[in-house]
Amino acid sequence: MTKKKFNPNKKRGNNKAVKKPDYKHQALQQPTEQTEAIRLNKYIANAGVCSRREADKLIEKGEITVDGEVIKELGYKVKPGQVVVHEKSVLKPENRVYLLLNKPKGFLSTTSDPEGRKTVMDLVSKACLEKVFPVGRLDRSTTGLLLFTNDGELSKKLTQPKHQIKKIYQVSLNKPITKNDFEEILSGITLDDEKVFVDDLAIVDGDNSTLGIEIHLGKNRIVKRIFEHLGYNVTKLDRVVYGSLTKKDLPRGKWRFLTEKEVLWLK
Repeated sequence: MTKKKFNPNKKRGNNKAVKKPDYKHQALQQPTEQTEAIRLNKYIANAGVCSRREADKLIEKGEITVDGEVIKELGYKVKPGQVVVHEKSVLKPENRVYLLLNKPKGFLSTTSDPEGRKTVMDLVSKACLEKVFPVGRLDRSTTGLLLFTNDGELSKKLTQPKHQIKKIYQVSLNKPITKNDFEEILSGITLDDEKVFVDDLAIVDGDNSTLGIEIHLGKNRIVKRIFEHLGYNVTKLDRVVYGSLTKKDLPRGKWRFLTEKEVLWLK
């Protein structure tokens, strides 16, 4: 088996080398003060309720009022000063906020938990006044990069399978991977009657039990399922790269704001 040193910034396939972002920049908070008429679905999205597409559904269902009148016209434009209401709450466009957390083990990737268990929101609750939410999920036992935002449209884009954002994980197994299994993963394996391909696979340590895996698929537990399918137990799973974002200068359990360039890369 050929051993390859795992380098998250290495060029792979058609991927371009990623420039290192300037982490000294201040938080990116895009002002959304309304100065002209904008489409109602965009107004709702800017208020952090949902994406524009989901906003269209709310409008069609008659769940949105403007100045007390139910609006079902998808092309309706909201003028400055008009009052938009959803579920008895007045909607106001928020500043766009983007946070990156290096998630520790033992936290749920949800905004709340009925059983009172720790969630990732406990780690970012004091980051900003805006109401942010996690983009996608990491298992409770999985560590690494997790993005937060109140930008519904960007969240929708990043979590849609067709966009296939790059993710790199460091995986620790309960036993060394065999040459045949290593090559089978690279050539593609079948899960639930569907062929699954990874973009790259590399040996990280000397005993062949720790690997780096690059994948663009966003399916639930896809990395663990790949190795479990071949008879391995994943003892540790750490997401070290998300899109163009890395864990550089971000200790476990800490968060930081994204720079303007980083947000543009994601969009």
